[in-house]
Amino acid sequence: MFCAVRLLRKTNFAEQPVFVKEFLGQVDFVKGRLMQLAEAMPEDKYSWTPGEGVRSVGEVYVHAAEANYYMLSLMKGEKFDMNSSESKADKKTALSLMEESFSNLKESAALFTDEDLNKEIEAFGMKFSVRNFMVTVIAHLHEHLGQSIAYARMNGVTPPWSAQE
Repeated sequence: MFCAVRLLRKTNFAEQPVFVKEFLGQVDFVKGRLMQLAEAMPEDKYSWTPGEGVRSVGEVYVHAAEANYYMLSLMKGEKFDMNSSESKADKKTALSLMEESFSNLKESAALFTDEDLNKEIEAFGMKFSVRNFMVTVIAHLHEHLGQSIAYARMNGVTPPWSAQE
């Protein structure tokens, strides 16, 4: 468990573990891409899905946001209830949830110490160090970025960073 007192202290970012700095860089990268793509997708495409039983465009963005909260809660030894908002997957809600979830993820992860990174947690029926699970968090975000790129292109939307190249 993480000590609440430590979470309230100011962090000296010069003493931040290198892995945490690298994690935060990856979070910034994938957040930037997901947010750009979510902004570029027209509102009327948020309900589009490639098939029955598959998440819609908006549901993918909301899922990514909720997963940030859920996975962080596992790392902190807490519990977050997933699937609470996927029915509200409109553009405004999705963008707001993603922005808030990424801010929360970054603020919390920025406080992790080497001791925190080495703690063992259970997730998805397996044991992980917090450090290893943070790799899973990044992989999950990149998975949904790729899915979102495919959804965008299937709907005639070019990812903004591709259009600039």
